[in-house]
Amino acid sequence: MAYVAVRGGRKAIDESLERLKRARLRGGTSIPVRSIKNGLRQLIDQVMAEGSLYDAELASVAIKQAEGSPEEAVFLLRAFRSTLPRKRYTRTVDPGDMRVERRISACFKDVPGGQILGASPDYAHRLIDFDLCEETDETAREWTASWEARVSGGDDAGESRDQDGTTRLPKVLDYLRREGLLPDRAPRDDEPADITMKGLSFPTTRAERLQILARGQTGAVTALGYAALRGYGLAHPTVGELRVGLIPLVVDSPADGGTGTEEGDGYYIGEVRVTEVESLIPVPVERGRGKTEIEFDIGYGVTFGQNETKAIAMSILDYCLETRDARFPTHDEEFVLYHVDSVESTGFISHLKLPHYVTFQAKLDGVRKARGGKET
Repeated sequence: MAYVAVRGGRKAIDESLERLKRARLRGGTSIPVRSIKNGLRQLIDQVMAEGSLYDAELASVAIKQAEGSPEEAVFLLRAFRSTLPRKRYTRTVDPGDMRVERRISACFKDVPGGQILGASPDYAHRLIDFDLCEETDETAREWTASWEARVSGGDDAGESRDQDGTTRLPKVLDYLRREGLLPDRAPRDDEPADITMKGLSFPTTRAERLQILARGQTGAVTALGYAALRGYGLAHPTVGELRVGLIPLVVDSPADGGTGTEEGDGYYIGEVRVTEVESLIPVPVERGRGKTEIEFDIGYGVTFGQNETKAIAMSILDYCLETRDARFPTHDEEFVLYHVDSVESTGFISHLKLPHYVTFQAKLDGVRKARGGKET
């Protein structure tokens, strides 16, 4: 980890920490963790994804301690995560089992099961709502009660819809595979490496790349995905399907020895909310005699919570790193994977604030000598 602890000047450091607490409490009030958890959903999803720890309560505490800074909150969450034991792995999850809350396709207007807009700011005017200045807990409870009464009295649109409004839907790209428009790839059974348990080495596998991108800094992943989209080696992709929903998690029974064979009894331990994206990328293929045809390849993105822009950018980078092209930095796995990690990048940039007295003095003396000045 690119981080150096501050040492020395104990009294000064203690005073600095007191000032930090004073800055957080300068208004004489403290934001309840419950309010952060209930009101900052998307920030919590971002911190959980980048922190690689799915716990909304802990993420809320980290956000409060970090005064809303995502980078610092992720740092806190990763540091806490490093103290936790890895007890076991879940069985392989099937995104087809997702209980979908939101599902759109940019490829087709009419998809089996329909498009579900769900909760999204995509369809709102980007205008500040000044009514929020007058919003209180009481008005929030009244609006929520009214909304729940209206929804519960409505017509349930689908037989597969669950009581909480989610539904299980087929994958859009499966229909293209049945038509032979997409390659039907066999699933890989090799055990994926866990990048949190071993250092990164190159070349990487796709499983390693997806893990790093999934917990990469949202802004960095988005920026590099945008760079690829602007012309660094990628034609314009189309979102075949974006879905947000809950995926069930199951672990093997200890009585089965935890073999991970997915045979025998397993234990359902809960659900995680994820955003999954499958993007279609047009690829020109030479057919001989100067004839070129267009085929489609797939870029994949998945991350904790509702983090749609990052998941789309992740699908773009997944395709770039799969195909690779030495002409473009967005296709260079070392360039991309080393620079999207928020803890590494934030830690290394932040360490520049720490004392560099000796090294800078040596550089300064070198400059003076080169200019013929007097050495001090």
